[in-house]
This record gives sequence, structure tokens and C-alpha cells, in this order.
Amino acid sequence: MIKRSSAFKLRAGAALVCAVFLSIGPQARSAEYVAGVRQMTAPTEERDHALSVTVWYPAAQGGEKTMLGDNIFFEGTAAMKDAPIQDGEFPLILLSHGAGLAGSADAMSWIATPLAEEGFIVAAPTHPGNTGRNRSAAETMKLWLRPSDISNTLDAVEVDPSLRAHVKSGQTGLLGLSMGGNTALLVAGARLDSALYASYCDTDDLNASLCEWVRLSGVDLGAADAQTVTRDNTDGRVGFVLAIDPAPADIFAQQGFSNISIPVALVNLGERSEIPATVQASGIADAIPGSTYQVIEKASHASMFAECKPGAAEIAVEEGIEDPICTDGGGESRQLIHTQLIEMVTAAFDAALRPEK
Repeated sequence: MIKRSSAFKLRAGAALVCAVFLSIGPQARSAEYVAGVRQMTAPTEERDHALSVTVWYPAAQGGEKTMLGDNIFFEGTAAMKDAPIQDGEFPLILLSHGAGLAGSADAMSWIATPLAEEGFIVAAPTHPGNTGRNRSAAETMKLWLRPSDISNTLDAVEVDPSLRAHVKSGQTGLLGLSMGGNTALLVAGARLDSALYASYCDTDDLNASLCEWVRLSGVDLGAADAQTVTRDNTDGRVGFVLAIDPAPADIFAQQGFSNISIPVALVNLGERSEIPATVQASGIADAIPGSTYQVIEKASHASMFAECKPGAAEIAVEEGIEDPICTDGGGESRQLIHTQLIEMVTAAFDAALRPEK
């Protein structure tokens, strides 16, 4: 069981988070800091090797410009590699990425870099087995290990001499996107339902692309130990959680939501009537006391990817990728949707972690 506690005292009430969270819209953004980035590792007892962790932060002058998240499909985001950290203390945002093409910490640079520019330290582990050459359906579906990756990352930040002096005590939140949203809810105190988990990929009705991969890989979700699947992954050091299109959203134990005691914000992307059941978060919001819920109707699940390069959609088809990775809803550009998401996320974490700003 991964359960940690602390004397965390959240200074922002759920009502304040709700007010700011629900009212934010796209605005012009002017960065307060330059974003630095560095790599570190986090020891873990449950994985085969130490976690690779990317850390973005408000930077002082120095470092070398680097592009993170750049590949044949998506544009990268610039930051200053190994620049010194700016003097001062900053709130910490732990970040959990999704699976597949967005299955690495660096793929989240499009949102992590602006958060660093706004005065947050952002630490994101790459969850093993989620993407790249080592992509594994078996590892990806070990959803209970993802929260421990987050806790191990927080452990590593707390003992790193170059970081701990710059992290504000008691001001730690967690942002999760797609499968990372599932992770965020588990860290907040939600529990998986072993029966729903076991039957999740019995058909393609819930998540066709993921479950086809799971079955072709010979993974039997029903073979997982029920006690392990349903274990408590709460980390009491995390005081606020924001989950965007949490996936899978339909394998949680409903009775576990009432035990969540920290503010939780949930977001869905897309037309309300077209949000797939496996990412539908409105029922979760209803079940968690004091949570907030918002829908960005002109976005889509793919809006959590970085901006597409010219020709990326065609290359994806040639590569056998059936999901529309470059398609957003409502006719708005991904750049504009990202602007809205960045402003929304920044406002939510400001309200939760530094309401005095």
C-alpha cells in the first residue's frame, strides 16, 4: 500500500478554486519567468529501474536552449536546459502524462513549460512502459503503479538539495491528463473496482484502440490480484488535484469517492453529448464532495497532444494510427485551445496553492 501523510494545510478553499476554475477563459499570456528544465531520477521499489523525471522550473539566466516533445508528429517546446533555478520558493505541481503518443513526461512540455514560466516547479515522471521502444500493454495497464511513481517523484524532489530549498512547503498539487487523470484521482484517494478493471477489455465497447492492443498483447486484466488493483494509493502531501479527461474513468469504486478530502477539479474535452463513457467525469464530480467540473466543448481528447506539425495527420494514417491525433472540436485551432487550457490550469493551481497572488 502506498500511503503517505503530512501536515499539509490547504490555504485555498474549494469554493475559491471553483470560482476561478469555472470563470477562466482564454487570455493573452505574458510569462513571468524563463522556464528551465533538467532531468533527474527517482528511486522506486516497484519498478525494474529508477524513474526518469523531467523537472521544469522558473530559471535564472543561463543554460542551453533545448526542445522537448519534438517528434515527427508534434512540435516541441523550448526551455533552458540545466539553467540555474531562480531565487525564491515556488509551489510544486506533479504531472502525470497519458499513454501512447503522449506517454512520456517530455510530451507534456506544451503545458509544463508555461506553468514554469508562471512560477511553478513542475515534476513529471515518465511512467514505464507507456510509450516508445519499451511500450508494453502489461505495464501500461498496471494503473496502481502510476500513483506510486508520483509519490516516488515527490520523495526525490524532497531530498534533492538543488530543488528542496525552492519548493514551498505545503503547496503541492497534481495535474493528470488522460490516463494521468486516473492516476491523479487515485493519489487523491479514489480506489479502483477490481471487477470493473478485470472486465474492462472484454469487448471494444469502452476503449477500442487501447483494448485491441491489450488483447493482442495477450494481457489478461482478470489475472491481476484484486487486493493489488484496489489498494489505497493516497498521498496526503498532495493538496489539490486537477484531472483532464481521466481515463479509464469508469473503473473506479463509487464508494471510494466520498473519502476524498482535498479539492478536486475535473475537466472533459468535447461536446457534452459526445464525451466517451470511459473519460466521462461528470459522475465522478457528482460523487466527490466539493469538486468542480468543466467541459471545454471546442476541444477533443486529442487536444492534450502538442500542436501537430504539417502533414502529421497523414503520417499517422501511414503509420497505422487510427485515432485522429490532429483533430480538435469546434473548428478552433489547437493553439487557441492550449491557450485556454494553460490559463485554466494556471488559475486553478493559483487558487489552490497560492491564493494570495
